[in-house]
Amino acid sequence: MNRIALVCLIVLGATVSYAQSKHALTFDDFIGLGRVTDPQVSPDGKTVAFVVTYHNKSENKTNSNIYLVPADGGVVQQLTAAKGGNNSPRWMPDGKSLAFISSRDGEPQIWLVPVGGGEAHKVSSISSGVSDLQVSPDGRWFSFASEVYPDCLNDESNKKRSEEIEKSKVKAKIFDKLPYRVWNSWKDGKRNHLLVLPAGGGASKDITPGDEDSPPIDLSGSWSYDWSSDGSEIAFTRNADPFVAISTNNDIYVVPLAGGAARRITDNLGNDSQPLYSPDGKYVAYLQMKRAGFEADQKQLILYERSTGKRLNVTERFDYSVNDFLWAPDSKAIYFNADDKSNESLFKLGVASGKIEAMIDKGYNHSMRMLPDGKGLVLVKESINQPVEIYRIDQNGKIVKRLTSTNDEKLSQIEMNPKEDFWFEGAAGVKVHGFIVKPAGFDPTKKYPMMLLVHGGPQGQWGDQFHYRWSAQMFTSRGFVAVLINPRGSTGYGQKFTDEISGDWGGKPYEDLMKGVDYVLKTFSYLDGNRIAAAGASYGGYMINWIAGHTTRFRCLVSHDGTFDMRSMYGTTEELWFPEWEFRGTPYQNPELYEKWSPSKFAANFKTPMLVVHGQLDYRLDVSEGFQLFTALQRQGVKSKMLYFPDEGHFVTKPANAELWHKTVLDWIEENTK
Repeated sequence: MNRIALVCLIVLGATVSYAQSKHALTFDDFIGLGRVTDPQVSPDGKTVAFVVTYHNKSENKTNSNIYLVPADGGVVQQLTAAKGGNNSPRWMPDGKSLAFISSRDGEPQIWLVPVGGGEAHKVSSISSGVSDLQVSPDGRWFSFASEVYPDCLNDESNKKRSEEIEKSKVKAKIFDKLPYRVWNSWKDGKRNHLLVLPAGGGASKDITPGDEDSPPIDLSGSWSYDWSSDGSEIAFTRNADPFVAISTNNDIYVVPLAGGAARRITDNLGNDSQPLYSPDGKYVAYLQMKRAGFEADQKQLILYERSTGKRLNVTERFDYSVNDFLWAPDSKAIYFNADDKSNESLFKLGVASGKIEAMIDKGYNHSMRMLPDGKGLVLVKESINQPVEIYRIDQNGKIVKRLTSTNDEKLSQIEMNPKEDFWFEGAAGVKVHGFIVKPAGFDPTKKYPMMLLVHGGPQGQWGDQFHYRWSAQMFTSRGFVAVLINPRGSTGYGQKFTDEISGDWGGKPYEDLMKGVDYVLKTFSYLDGNRIAAAGASYGGYMINWIAGHTTRFRCLVSHDGTFDMRSMYGTTEELWFPEWEFRGTPYQNPELYEKWSPSKFAANFKTPMLVVHGQLDYRLDVSEGFQLFTALQRQGVKSKMLYFPDEGHFVTKPANAELWHKTVLDWIEENTK
């Protein structure tokens, strides 16, 4: 079908009147929102390609397609319209076509589509599929990641091996090393490798052969490799330690496209990630965590000088972790974002001066892309009551234009309130930050039940972000006031604040949260202190389990994918470096700390009604943690219910499952806070 027939028109700046009165967010509203990601600027700077994903509840499927918008603003055009995933748009250097990944006919493969009109055509047929697509600067090569058998020398051999395993009547697995599964899938002897494929078609070439994952299994950041500006080599991330389940020692390597052994350019024992060549070819910039074994150490920006091998830490005196970054076209400045007191702020660094200045310090600002002339950036912005849209800003951070309005028509009919910040005195007198989100139709003269949300990580933050897994707006949709607190361990408040959760999971973080609850109940008269509930996932689920053993102040609790028993969690998780850092060794070396902070030790105190949620495919926090928790609740006669997903992992991703999750969770809270 010609893309002109599929044009989606969004006229920016037009005033549109909607007769319907506004209502609180519903699940159908929520699941129907278009999710905007991955803006990519054309080589001439005139067009931005991006992806919009829609979740189809009736089909229980997710579809994503690629759109185009002028960088100066104007009409949005839909470029692809196939079922399934159509994502990762990457401009060819001539600007006439886009490479992208599509799963329209099965395994994700590389496709190419002309932007001036015409049909997309398939470029790759890799049996193991492709991910993490990039295009070489000269446009002659596609590079991508794929999971392969390390002893198979070509795709034909990989395909044959996979087919033999699929056809075998024996489904047993044999493994002799850790990790044997990661997140929600089994490794099955495969390794993640980087491959290159001629843009005109032909045989692919594995440029990271061997029995190692490149990119590594975790901690590789928003991207894991990059092409040099002259296209002669690729910098990539790899963990070469013999026991990667206990190691965060990712390093940066470079490998020549022409062939040859990869060369390691970092010697730091912590995590090095996200290599990015400077446009002038002088540097490889990357992020460094200094402390080995710690996955949430401060990420500092390092410049590796290619000609001398010297390394310069350009954010050594900056107290926040750098998230993503990009070079200015003249290589004289670097733009980056960082968690910053519930925001994801944008900063500019002068390479020569080392001076760092804040550009945008409100809301969530990410997925930055530089305009070729260096006079501005394209990025995505979101807030707790505004889903992601694409904006253009000038080089000083001033908004020039909003480029997309993907959800404006739907949002015009929905009332969603912004966050309202507060600060209070937490454990040891340290100032702690939180915020409140009020329900639609809020009346300050009424009393409202309160919902405390506890974030995961634990090194993360609740932010001014339109969250699709734990949406504050969905919790307020039933008339609750949502309270979100960033206790010890949270990012965006300096590394010392982040560090103060390690070895102290139920200590200062718990005290921070309880003092935060005390503060809001005392300060905000519209909160009903007799009707409060709490919910959390991952570390947030752990904290809910800890709360259950230490207080009865809540009317009900929701624990999603949380740790119940520290010893059993250690034996079933796939990344051992995490508990070994947080609890100062293994349970055999330091049993006291594992026992001290294990919610199972306090299960005899459980009295508060609890909903337990867990997924069978969760290999980070094994489903056995949820089963043990539910058994403890039931055995003691505590009102409890379990929502078990046989087809979900650490996150609930399928639309129908997400609907059941929201209904079950919100019904449980409503039932117990009447």
